[in-house]
Amino acid sequence: MGFLSADLELARHCYYDTTAQRTQRHPALRGRADCDVAIVGAGLAGLSAAIELADRGYHVVLLESREVAWGASGRNGGQLIAGLACDQASVESMVGEADARRIWAMTLEALELVHARRVRFGIDCDWQAGFLSVAVNARKARELRQWQARMAQRYAYEATWIAPEDMPRWLVSPRAHSALFDPRGGHLHPLKYSLGLSRAAAGLGVRIHEHSQVTRLAPGKKVELRTAEGEVHASHVLLAGNVYLQELVPALRSRIMPVGTYIVTSQPLDPELLHSLIPSRAAVSDTNFVLDYYRPTVDHRMLYGGLISYSTATPSDLESSMHRRMAATFPALARTRIDHAWGGFVDISMNRAPDFGRLADLPGARGRDLANVYYLQGFSGHGLALTGLAGKLVAEAIDGNASRFDVFARIRHRPFPGGRLLRTPALVAGMAYFRLRDLL
Repeated sequence: MGFLSADLELARHCYYDTTAQRTQRHPALRGRADCDVAIVGAGLAGLSAAIELADRGYHVVLLESREVAWGASGRNGGQLIAGLACDQASVESMVGEADARRIWAMTLEALELVHARRVRFGIDCDWQAGFLSVAVNARKARELRQWQARMAQRYAYEATWIAPEDMPRWLVSPRAHSALFDPRGGHLHPLKYSLGLSRAAAGLGVRIHEHSQVTRLAPGKKVELRTAEGEVHASHVLLAGNVYLQELVPALRSRIMPVGTYIVTSQPLDPELLHSLIPSRAAVSDTNFVLDYYRPTVDHRMLYGGLISYSTATPSDLESSMHRRMAATFPALARTRIDHAWGGFVDISMNRAPDFGRLADLPGARGRDLANVYYLQGFSGHGLALTGLAGKLVAEAIDGNASRFDVFARIRHRPFPGGRLLRTPALVAGMAYFRLRDLL
């Protein structure tokens, strides 16, 4: 896929790689391995599933085409947020109110799961509590208050309303009108967290192989996975590679799109200046459809994300474009140097809901041999917490209780229109429309 070469270049400039140590390396797969469960993709979803399965006594082999957490798991904005990328009202329309309530409760469980694993495995990942959802104008504020009231009434979900006159105690920006504060959300260093999970998985007996791209999947009672120098035979398989699965399972490819998202970090700032901009030290995201998000780091930088490419082409002026966005939000940073500018690709689905299931249930699938191959994808940029829960749900399903996994599996997904040639231009046009709505 064409986006992979751009992704290789983007990965070289990531702030997280300069502030997290990869102390554990895993050899490439050579020869034959037999196991209960094989997992393709050593990101947050794959690592979570590996830990849960190992806890249940399963022998697990985890195959990663590059390095642990090389993709979105180790390069994202680090914001831990409840809910899905699509609005909860959309979830109700897809699965009904009862299952929508179950999904919402599971997204809150996903937040707690992160904290439980941090404590259990002693993972130091720069955790900071607090999330601000910011309205940029009065109209957006009305919409946000309506959302708050609906969630409180239907889901007993309480968040603190921050009126315009109170904003300076939380966030100081000309682009911040009002906000909702959720103490359950927050932010962390995603690569430190991911590497902590990989150490935990290895400590539980999970066999991890880096630089072991899976090139062939042969279904059967025992699924066969082939790499350049080895093969794995497993009773169950989990595909957790998202957009990086490439051509391995063409039936999954049409259900998600790779979307480029970009982040910068400033030079280290005077701690007092950084505190004056975000006194709450919370993770912040606006409520625009094409949104900006930002947060302080433990070494007193401003981490700022928001530029998105739906064409998979990296913006030619990435650093300067991101600097302008940051300066518009925080004029005091207009002359601040940018030290890191990077990005990566997330996997979005048509309805922005996660796409979990079994290959046997996909349209056109034939034979029962695919029922033991599970997949997790379509987190749509909202996966830092949800990936962990997703891994837990797959482990439950493999262990004989698929009730919670199947709540998500019942969400109906459609392929992107236009086929391989036209679906990207169609998405670019659609996103331009929503961007225009945000600007107006």
